Amino acid sequence: MAKGGKKKKAETVFLVCEETGDMNYALRRKPGGEKLRLKKYCPRLRRHTMHVEKKK
Repeated sequence: MAKGGKKKKAETVFLVCEETGDMNYALRRKPGGEKLRLKKYCPRLRRHTMHVEKKK
């Protein structure tokens, strides 16, 4: 028998540097949950900064 529910598809989100506003990373993740806040490398500043999730 077929299942009744729909699967949530992965969506593409971007990690944006809080200091420069550059979109440095692209991720595919399931919708829902809270926004990502990660400390990632920013090539413009050449150091690690906080990056937040943003949809296009």
